[in-house]
Amino acid sequence: MAHSAVPTTAPAAITPISLSALAPWAVFAGVLTLVLLYFVGVEQGATALFEGETIHEWLHDGRHLLGFP
Repeated sequence: MAHSAVPTTAPAAITPISLSALAPWAVFAGVLTLVLLYFVGVEQGATALFEGETIHEWLHDGRHLLGFP
């Protein structure tokens, strides 16, 4: 029994991601989150960026699903 059923290769080394490489993606995700939160939660009435009810009607059911009144 010279052979084992389990391979004896070393596990691959995990290299950490530097903060400078991660920062642009974190900023992008934060801005995208704020834009989506605005459109789902605030885009209606006096604070609307777009005229009419089009954006509100597109997102209406999603607003209630996420707990917005």
